[in-house]
Amino acid sequence: MILEKYDVIVVGGGHAGSEAAAAAANLGSKTLLITMNLQTIGQMSCNPAMGGIAKGQIVREIDALGGLSGIVTDKTMIQFKMLNLSKGPAMWSPRAQSDRMRFSEEWRLQLESIPNLDFFQDMVVELLTENDQIIGVKTYMGAVIYSKAVILTNGTFLNGLIHIGNKQFGGGRMGEKAAFGITENLVKLGFEAGRMKTGTPPRVDGRSIDFSKMEEQKGDTNPQKFSYTNTPKLDKQRSCYITYTNVKVHEVLREGFERSPLFNGTIKSTGPRYCPSIEDKINRFADRERHQIFAEPEGWQTVEFYINGFSTSLPDDIQIKALQLIPGFEKAKFFRPGYAIEYDYFPPTQLKNTLETKNINHLYFAGQINGTTGYEEAAAQGLMAGINASLKIQNKEPLVLKRNEAYIGVLIDDLITKGTEEPYRMFTSRAEYRMSLRQDNADERLTPLSYTLGLASSERMQNLDKKIKQTNNCIEFIKSTSITKEETNPILLQKNSTPISQTVKADSILVRPNIYLKDLENISSINDYIKSNHFSDEVLEQVEIKIKYKGYIDKELENVEKLNRLENIKIPSNFDYSKLNSISTEAKQKLMKFKPETIGQASRISGVSPSDINVLLIYMGR
Repeated sequence: MILEKYDVIVVGGGHAGSEAAAAAANLGSKTLLITMNLQTIGQMSCNPAMGGIAKGQIVREIDALGGLSGIVTDKTMIQFKMLNLSKGPAMWSPRAQSDRMRFSEEWRLQLESIPNLDFFQDMVVELLTENDQIIGVKTYMGAVIYSKAVILTNGTFLNGLIHIGNKQFGGGRMGEKAAFGITENLVKLGFEAGRMKTGTPPRVDGRSIDFSKMEEQKGDTNPQKFSYTNTPKLDKQRSCYITYTNVKVHEVLREGFERSPLFNGTIKSTGPRYCPSIEDKINRFADRERHQIFAEPEGWQTVEFYINGFSTSLPDDIQIKALQLIPGFEKAKFFRPGYAIEYDYFPPTQLKNTLETKNINHLYFAGQINGTTGYEEAAAQGLMAGINASLKIQNKEPLVLKRNEAYIGVLIDDLITKGTEEPYRMFTSRAEYRMSLRQDNADERLTPLSYTLGLASSERMQNLDKKIKQTNNCIEFIKSTSITKEETNPILLQKNSTPISQTVKADSILVRPNIYLKDLENISSINDYIKSNHFSDEVLEQVEIKIKYKGYIDKELENVEKLNRLENIKIPSNFDYSKLNSISTEAKQKLMKFKPETIGQASRISGVSPSDINVLLIYMGR
């Protein structure tokens, strides 16, 4: 069976695949999404939540670039929280609990509304290549489908193996079979492969949980959104609950260590450092008497709860015995036990900065196949792969985000220059320019790029222009408005801030650490101006941040300008590193292996020193 020819084929219907298919199709490429199960498109395989520390910034960036993750999240969220509000705005991170079933349904509906996008349910078992270029795929049922580009977003399905105690069985996730053929095919084509591991907690019947023994965790009083579009605002929310393990729980968990695939050598691959299993936590932190456990609802109507913090691959009898010793779970009934899963990945140093592979032209990797963990990281890669695959076959310039432009830029640059030997997760600490890469200004940073590409609508661009204009006007008003000591000092004294002795400009007060724009709204001239202009909360937030943190932002921009000089110096793809006799052997080996595309990339490769970079610049006539 030979189907019609496509511009782009996307293999896999998870978060990476969904964003990749949407982006490619929306950019005008005739796109086919092939997935093993059309009923699980956009499935939340692990926790029913989007966003979090640094991850929330990524979702906002995806939305600003014209992706769909923020829109789907807004339409299906059941709780919203802005994390880290006690810290500076660079650390503020939005997070939402989602209705798992509605989330997947909404993704499917969004994708089905895209005219250029077709669907096919089957397993891809072979990649078709010719002269080091991808030309299509072959499926398990024998379909041969030709295309100009292919994007692999296979998640945890490549030779997936599920572990529960001494039980092992093939699967990409519980209840779904693993994918075979692609790994072996890629290895034959010269790719290096590896194995990684991840895990998930038990799911519990909420009717069997005693929430009175737990601490309620409500959402924000004034919940925000992820998308900059006109998505609905959350008007009601469901609570999460927190409880704790104890010494007795730990003792029972240790009873299962001999049958634990994590400790008995059955699992040999590396798991996520920052999201360890419960058995790993009590083993590594033996001195701690308790660990947090969160009960998170899976949706508006369902009684199913996700037990965050209790990820495990211990035997199921140990799981239930230990869980029932935790306050609130004494009568807990499992919907399903927790499990670990091992799967194949491909070290991402084999990719270009567009996520196209170095070995095979027009072949792209996105998501967990690159060694990352998390819906948000996967979706970001899928979006960028979809954009760049479409741009390449249209003979247009690629979209490559720099580290100072987006967390997405940091993510991809980290992957292709440093690689990863454990599941990569994004943190704010990975970004050098996090004061500039805030969650509140993702539209300002990225929507103009998306509009130029054709992903963001003219309406989006008009809304952004209006927001920027209002923000700048309000900033100028605050900077030019004089306020007297008579109207200002009562506010300052109430906030334990030093009184002023003469009339000053309003911005000089706003830069004080404990003074906020809402405090200055008690001054009549400022209050009248803000009310008469009907500024949105988003505009006022921008005004406050840009005035209060101007010094930090300006300093960061100076550093960006200096370092961008290296980013703009391209290295020819055929550059002969063997003639660089003045650099270290390690640097020469790493440069020959990774083939960085710019001097900036080369400088971030482990083992390449500043002196090596200087030699490289000299050889390039710089």
